[in-house]
Amino acid sequence: MAPLGKILILAGSVIVGVGIILLFVGRIPFLGKLPGDIVVKKENFQLYFPLTTGIVLSILISLVFWLISFIGKK
Repeated sequence: MAPLGKILILAGSVIVGVGIILLFVGRIPFLGKLPGDIVVKKENFQLYFPLTTGIVLSILISLVFWLISFIGKK
């Protein structure tokens, strides 16, 4: 039962982390408005494709996971 408990604690921590991020994502001024983000507005149509924002977030998340694995090896 101990491994199941660890998995549940980890899953709960991830859910709390995502919730905190969602609370503050609207307050980050540059998020979604970087050069390279594609916005097409027509009369009855709007397309928003955050290409640069996705790349930046991917790099940041990769760095966080790399740091976690680097610290975990010590």
